[in-house]
This record gives sequence, C-alpha cells and structure tokens, in this order.
Amino acid sequence: MKFLNNTTKLPLIIAVALFFVAFENFSFYKNVLNVYPLNLENSGFIASLTVVLISGIIILLTLLSSRYIIKPAIIFFLWVTSLTTYFMDSYGVVIDDDMIDNMMQTNIDESFDLLNIKLVSYVFFLAVLPSIYVFRVKIHYKKFTTEFFSSLKIIAISLVIAVAVALPLTKFYASFIREHKPLRYYTNPTYYIYSTIYYFNTLFKSNVNKVITPIGLDAHIAETNTDRELIILVVGETARADRFSLNGYDKKTNPLLEKEGVVSFSDFYSCGTSTAISVPCMFSLMNRSNFSKSKFKQSENLLDVLDRAGVNVLWLDNNSDSKGVALRVDYESYKTAKNNTICDDECRDEGMLIRVQDYINKHDKGDILIVLHQMGNHGPAYYKRYPESFEQFKPICKTNQLEKCSIEEISNAYDNAILYTDYFLSKTIDVLKQNSPAFKTALFYVSDHGESLGENGLYLHGLPYIMAPDTQTHVGVIMWFDEKFKDNKAAVLAKKEQTFTHDNVFHTVLGFFDVVTSVYNRKMDIVNN
Repeated sequence: MKFLNNTTKLPLIIAVALFFVAFENFSFYKNVLNVYPLNLENSGFIASLTVVLISGIIILLTLLSSRYIIKPAIIFFLWVTSLTTYFMDSYGVVIDDDMIDNMMQTNIDESFDLLNIKLVSYVFFLAVLPSIYVFRVKIHYKKFTTEFFSSLKIIAISLVIAVAVALPLTKFYASFIREHKPLRYYTNPTYYIYSTIYYFNTLFKSNVNKVITPIGLDAHIAETNTDRELIILVVGETARADRFSLNGYDKKTNPLLEKEGVVSFSDFYSCGTSTAISVPCMFSLMNRSNFSKSKFKQSENLLDVLDRAGVNVLWLDNNSDSKGVALRVDYESYKTAKNNTICDDECRDEGMLIRVQDYINKHDKGDILIVLHQMGNHGPAYYKRYPESFEQFKPICKTNQLEKCSIEEISNAYDNAILYTDYFLSKTIDVLKQNSPAFKTALFYVSDHGESLGENGLYLHGLPYIMAPDTQTHVGVIMWFDEKFKDNKAAVLAKKEQTFTHDNVFHTVLGFFDVVTSVYNRKMDIVNN
C-alpha cells in the first residue's frame, strides 16, 4: 500500500473505514441478514447501510485527524475494535454501557479466563499488523487552516453521501430505526464509542454529586418480634432456573437440596443481564423499570436500612466485589488464600462459610444478615468453577473458547458448576441448622442473572434487556426455612410458581427481619405477603 505514503490524510481515513467495515463488522451483518435476508428486494438497503456505516466512520476519524492525533487515535481504535470484534463474533455479546461497566469491574483473574489463542489471533491480524502499517504511513500535512477546511469538506461530503443513499430507502430505514433498534448495537466501532462516552458521562455525573440520600430513616424492628433472626442471603452468579433439577431439569443438579425441603421458585426474573446491574438493583429501592446506576450510587440501599434498624450485617465476597452495595457495612473478600482456606485452582465459595460461624459467635445480640456473594457459574471457564470431584456430567468443555465445544460439553461443564452450588448451599443450610437453637434461621438464594450456552449462537450474558433471551434473565431462586419459620414456608410453597423478580428482594429481606419502615412494601414481600 505504498500509494498511501506522502499523501493527504483522506486516503488513510478511507482505507481504515473500509477495513473496519470489511473485517470488524461480521456480527453486524450477520444480525442484519437475519432480519433482512439478502435478496433482490433487500440488496439495495444493505448496500446503502454499508455506505452509511463507512461514511459514519470516516466522519468519526476525520474529527480526530489533526497532525498529532490521527495516527495514535487510529491505532487505539484498531486495538480496541479487534477486542470488541472477538467478543461479538465469539460470544454474540453487545458492547453497550453496561458491558463496559462489567469490563471496568472485571478483575485480573476473570480477565485471564478470557485469554486464548483465538483472541490473540484477532488482536494480531486486526490490530498489530494494521497498526504497524498505520505507524509507517507518511502523511503530507498542509497548514492548519487548510487542514481545518479540508476536514470540514470531508465531513460535509460524507454526510451528503450518507443522506443521498438513505433517502430513497426511507421505508427500510424507518423499520431499521424503529423496529430493529438492537441491530445498531452491533456496529463496530461506532456503537462501543457511543457507549463509552455515555458510560463516562454517567460516571462523571454520579461522581459530581457524592451526597448519599438516606432511605428508611424510620426503620426499626417490630416490638412484637422477640426472636433473633439469622438470615443468610446468597447472591448467586450466572445460574439459570432451567438448570436446577428442583425445577424439573432432567439432570440431577440439586441432589442435596432436594433432601432439604427447600422451596424453589420456577418463574423468577432478574433486574439485568449482568452482575454490575442486577446486584445493585436487587438491593435498591428502585425497580427494574426505573433503576439507574448513577441514582443507586447516590442513595442508600437495603443493607443501610437493615443496619439502621439494628441488624448486624456482613458481606463476604468470592466474586469481584459488591458492585457498590456493601460500601457502608462490614465487608471481606475471599478471592485469595489470605482469607479463604479452601483454594485449589481458584478459591472456592465454600471457604466463606468458615467466617460465617466466627461472625455469628462474636455477635451475641441482635439479628444477623450475612450475604455470601458466590463465584458460582461465572463463565466462560465453567470447568474452573468447581473442584474435580464434582465433574459428574461428561464430556465437558475444558476451554474458554466456547465456540470450539459442543452444546453438550458446554452444558455439562455448566451443570457441574450448578452441582457445586447445590453442595455449597447444603453446607450453608448445615450452618443455619447448627444455629437454630439460638436463632430463627432461613436461607435466601437468588442468582444475579442467567447465561446463554450456545442457544441461537449466543454465549455468556450481558445483552441489553430488551433483546436478551430468557436464558439470561430467568434465574434460580431458592429458600430454606427452619421450623420456627414453618408458617412462612407454608405461605411461600403456595406461590412458588408465581412470577417474581429482583424487585421483590428488597422488601422480602426486610420482611424476614420484621423491619418496620415507610419504604417497606408488604405486597412485594414474598415471605409475609
């Protein structure tokens, strides 16, 4: 491509835009063709869409085309876009602001789970080699004013071309914009750039106002409640409801819980499709319909209300963190052997239980809520999420490149991780049983979101809620009660097949402790309604 040397910036910008559209938008065109099959009627629209996308990228690069910015900007976009292309092509994910939030909160161990040869090859061919070329290209620049008006001319011409090819096809674009909005989520690099700007703008706004709005200032334990409650709330990770044998799944993934008389909810749905959304949302007074991460950061949550009412609250974490929920209560991480004594390939959820009994013993007054945040079924390396002794369902997928495995292998590895959660929850129930003489005890397990395991070519989670399949939103939820809660258990059994959501968690946990407060809604309380 020596013809680009010693020339103006325009040929380089056009070449990069064509490169992005040709090599980094497979997922976009795959999804477009699912809606608009390639035939005589649709071919003109698809060609027009291509021209519009190229024009949009040219405009974007032109805005960054000053002498000292253009090459670093293009190289940066090449690297980031190669990564987004890999994840979109391999797992069917969308890089929106929620996914960016997930990436910002992902720790090093979780990042290594995503590293593989295919990812390296994407980066090498789509980022390293093009970056070397861009670095070596010689661009002839003119004086500032000439360059400035040249950029305006490029932008204007690009806009005219985009409008010219779109206007004759307004019927197609009307349906594309109004009825098939999710298709735009796959454009690369334009949509992730928009999402990044939106994410940091939201983050900036939330950090400007750091005043935390209190809620439940009137919270107190009802005077009629003379028992001490010990409730363990387990926040599961990536557990879909249809993979629990308690809900009718044909594999025995819950052999221990089936013996414990637990109540399993068959129609429970998450607030979001990612941990970064679902975890704060389920502890928030807001519902899924009006939940906002920025508003959440500026408000107290369920744990604050419980703490104000006099409940002893502890959050133990074997995941990345509490996503901002446990900032004002006791918190401990069990991701490393420093605290977690049960670690092999990675630290196990079971290791948190050692701290549970120690905490209970040290608090001889007041009710107790202990939150256990699991590593659970965190993907894509499901085979790492359980000790080898739990490898019951075979053959399994032993790679994080899920597209290389069969659906059966992926499912078996995922189901083995559910089997380990079954064991972990049964051990948690054992702890509660040991403390039943002194407490009124119960377990509340609720997963944060589900997971796609290859159905319709989708993997992992994190799709925008509007387009997410049930596999990413239909979650496993279980309750266990001791004899002192027998009346509540009877009431819960009668509605275990009713539809509930994460919106019910806030009020249900308050109900467990008989907390009296204006923010409590009895109609949303599963246990006491």
